[in-house]
Amino acid sequence: MKSVNVHEAKTHLSRLLDEVSRGEEITIAKAGKPIARLVPATTSRPIRTAGFLRGKIRIAEDFDAPLPDEVQRSFEGTDK
Repeated sequence: MKSVNVHEAKTHLSRLLDEVSRGEEITIAKAGKPIARLVPATTSRPIRTAGFLRGKIRIAEDFDAPLPDEVQRSFEGTDK
């Protein structure tokens, strides 16, 4: 991993971004202490497959039943 100081990063940002776009990671340091990393941005999203959790999730029969009165009042702020 390449390391550059803040001044060099400001002066050569375009060149550093080109390097990062090719997969390189760059550490930016201030007074020799690492403070940030330039890494390639990920643009791909994971592939989602319909039904991959089939059989692993259970929804209760009363999922959409009304809440008990005391719980409903606490959401509404009228639980006094």
